[in-house]
Amino acid sequence: MHILLVEDELSIREVLKSYLLKQSWEVLTSVDGIDAVKKVKKFNFDLVILDLMIPKLPGEEVCKQIRRASNVPVLIISSKSREEDMIKGLNIGADDYITKPFRIKEVIARINALQRRMNMFQENSKPVISFNHRRLLVNFDSKEVYIDGKRVRLTITEFKLLDALLKKPGKVLSRQDLSYEVQGYRYIGDGRTMDAHIKNLRKKIEDDPKNPAYIVTRIGAGYQFNYEPDQANVI
Repeated sequence: MHILLVEDELSIREVLKSYLLKQSWEVLTSVDGIDAVKKVKKFNFDLVILDLMIPKLPGEEVCKQIRRASNVPVLIISSKSREEDMIKGLNIGADDYITKPFRIKEVIARINALQRRMNMFQENSKPVISFNHRRLLVNFDSKEVYIDGKRVRLTITEFKLLDALLKKPGKVLSRQDLSYEVQGYRYIGDGRTMDAHIKNLRKKIEDDPKNPAYIVTRIGAGYQFNYEPDQANVI
C-alpha cells in the first residue's frame, strides 16, 4: 500500500505514520492542502488519509479536487465530529470517515477493510452487463460505468455499492447489509452514512436523482435495484 497522509499536527502525523509503517505500508506526508493535491497528481497512491482542518487549502476542497482527478480511496480523519460533518465528508467523495480522538486499531481496521475492497476489484474479473435496454452499462473488469454511452466516474465505495445492489436485482437490502457488503463492517447508527453514499451514486447514474429509476428506496426496509439485467448481454 502506498499511502498519502495529510495531517498538519506533528504529533498526530508522527504517530499515524509510525503505525502505518509498522504495517509495511509506504507513507508520504503532506502538511497542507496545496501540497497534498500536487502529490496526488504526481504519484499513484492506494489510499489518502486526509485531515479536514489543514492550512492553505481546506480538506474539503482537497477531497473535491482529488475526486475530479482520481478514484483513489479517501479516508477522512477529522476533529469535526458532528454527524452533519461526516455526511458532508461522504457527500464530497470520501470513502470513510473517522473522528478524532481516534483509536489507532480502528484506523488500521478501516484501512484493511478498504484494502480488501481494492483487492476484490483487482481479483474479480466479470463480464460487462447492461440494464434498461443498455442505457446503463457496467464493466466489472475495468470498474467502469456508462450511462447512455457516457462514462461516469464512481469512487470505489460507489462502485462497490452499485455492485452489491445489482447483484441482487429486486431484493431489498438494508442499510446494515449494504454497509457490510461495501465497507466490510456493519454500521451501527441511523444509516445516514449509507444514505449519503446512495445519494452520491444516484447523482451520477439517475436522470432524476429525486425520482430514481434504478435505485429505489423501500421506506423502513432499505434500498432495491429496480432492473433485471438485459437478456441480450452479449459483450
